Amino acid sequence: MSAHDPQRSDPDGPLRRPRPPGTIRIGQIAGTDVLITTSWFFIAALISFVMGPAVDQARPGLGGWKYVAGFAFAVVLYLSVLVHEAAHAIAAKRYGHPVDSITLHFLGGATAIEGEARNPREEFVIAVVGPIASILVGLLAGLLWLAVPGGLIKLALGGLLFANLLVGVLNLVPGLPLDGGRVLKAGVWRITGNPHRGTIAAGWGGRVAAVVVLFWPALQERFTGSSPQIVDYVLTFVIALFLWTGATAAMQSARIRRRLPSLVARDLARRTLTVPDNLPVAEAVRRAQEAQAGSIVTVSSAGTPIGIVNEAALLALPEDRRPWLTVSAVSRTIEDGLTLPVSIFGEELIKAITRKPAQEYLLLEDDGSIYGVLATADVDRAFSQRGH
Repeated sequence: MSAHDPQRSDPDGPLRRPRPPGTIRIGQIAGTDVLITTSWFFIAALISFVMGPAVDQARPGLGGWKYVAGFAFAVVLYLSVLVHEAAHAIAAKRYGHPVDSITLHFLGGATAIEGEARNPREEFVIAVVGPIASILVGLLAGLLWLAVPGGLIKLALGGLLFANLLVGVLNLVPGLPLDGGRVLKAGVWRITGNPHRGTIAAGWGGRVAAVVVLFWPALQERFTGSSPQIVDYVLTFVIALFLWTGATAAMQSARIRRRLPSLVARDLARRTLTVPDNLPVAEAVRRAQEAQAGSIVTVSSAGTPIGIVNEAALLALPEDRRPWLTVSAVSRTIEDGLTLPVSIFGEELIKAITRKPAQEYLLLEDDGSIYGVLATADVDRAFSQRGH
């Protein structure tokens, strides 16, 4: 049950995304921030209220303290959810993936893993360790439940046994965004050799699961002996919506990723003219037109690239001022992230231009020589055309 605009919090530290709004940091596990959303307090209060009568039966006479005991159970329950998510995080780190955060929320938890699995085995392992961790926690709670006498501890252990086995088993349902969906994706990927087909198959699995969940209130009395209440209909709708939207988002992402390999920087590069940075803009434009170049790069006297003429700034400059201003006035200094290898393509290309947003990038050959300029507008145009 896991999901970039990285932000550096320390000049020498790792890149981190900004903490999502509405979350509170409560600590770290294996170097990964643990967050809770404000919605968690709502579900904790709901668990406290639902557990109240059971606490009263296990330990009569507590009065209002029974809800405090129920809240304590909610905390312990979400600690077991944290074990589930920590298993995902540790497995992902073992495969070299940075893990931005673990977030506990209304429906459980989510682990923000950077990057995609490189092969089906990696996808399978990272996905399956979470449900396995929940099942193991449930079995451990069951063993302890057999060993302790009655009372609040036995009640809590029974709740942990049921909840963790339920979470472990349901998360193995073969549909995204559940862990079982990633397991299914790994299987289809292994058979077809195509991760995108795996995601599409798992996405359809998630949609089917969402539709099945909607029928649960109609079947509840037959299987549990209790009539569905308003809260059952609400929770059913929320869970079905979560499954459907998560599955749909994953399928859309797969369709986008399928088009990415066709984006090749070398094919999209504009022919480039190099000029000294003190050359008048009018003369630089004249030379570029004569050379049929679509971009201009300024260089030092030693031939080292200094800046890239910004097309938007150039077009906004009135023609009567162009003879009096040098190209340095309409150029962006070449900083880290504005030079890319000409061989870059696909997802790596998108990641590179996302990390350092700009309108133009300088493309270099392996030997450091200038190949051309890549314009973000050209990338967007090519991607849109490949989508039709």
